This record gives sequence, C-alpha cells and structure tokens, in this order.
Amino acid sequence: MSIPLRLTVNGEPRDLILEDPRVTLLDALRERLHLTGSKKGCDRGQCGACTVLVDGRRINACLALAVSLDGAEITTIEGLAARDGGLHPVQAAFIAHDGFQCGFCTPGQIMSAVGLIREGQAGDDPERIREGMSGNLCRCGAYAGILEAVRDASSDMQREEAA
Repeated sequence: MSIPLRLTVNGEPRDLILEDPRVTLLDALRERLHLTGSKKGCDRGQCGACTVLVDGRRINACLALAVSLDGAEITTIEGLAARDGGLHPVQAAFIAHDGFQCGFCTPGQIMSAVGLIREGQAGDDPERIREGMSGNLCRCGAYAGILEAVRDASSDMQREEAA
C-alpha cells in the first residue's frame, strides 16, 4: 500500500510515498528527507529532542504520524534562520548563554523555545519559561543557560517582528 504525502518542509514542497501508515514524522524527516537535526531521544514524547514546528505550533515529531500531516508546513532546526540569513535570535541566544553542553537536546530545545516565544508564552517570567519548556529535557543540566537564552531571545524576537 503506497500513501502519497505532500509536506512543506522548511519552505520547500516535498512529496513522499509512504509504504507504511505508521511512519512517524520524525522518521520521515530523518530517514526519508535526511534532515537529522531533530533527534530521536526517547521515541515516546517524553524528552522533547524531536520537537519541530507544524503549522507554527510545537509538536513532538516522534508522536505524530506523517500521514496525518498531509499538506502541513513543517519547520525543523535546519530551516530556522533569521531574516538576514544569519543565526536565528534563539540560536544566537543559546550560544551567548551556553544553553547547551553535549548538544543532543539543543535542536529540540531551540525549536520549543521558538514556538513558546511565538505563542506569546515566554515573556520575562522565569517560572513561565520553565513551565513552557518543561517538555524538553536536558541530561547535562544546562537549564540556567537555556532559561537565560529564552529570556533574551524573547525580547530579540519581539523587536525583530516589530521591525
């Protein structure tokens, strides 16, 4: 059984043929489209390493069936960029605040932070940011840097979008 699927991934239309309706978005991205930035951590939706944006909203790609997203717009860490083509404000803030150590969770952390900020849920309140980012685990414990990065990026993104 062949299932045709059309996704817009990082602004580019992509056509896929799935042989199995149980293929997750994460596996389609990594194995079929060779976009390996989204990580397979727990494969149960508990760690957030696979976080991507689907139609602008954060999801765990390991829990979403690719066939259910036909026609969706997907943004992965590979597709994240600032207007000038440089680093996205969240990426720059993660570097500036050492918001990572081993880096395994970083793509999911960054994508979750972008979604959180765009949803208007970040602001400057540390507790609100912690709650909003609670679905993303960091085994290295870089949470202090992540929190500061999200705070800085939130104000940077608001200024960029206002311009």
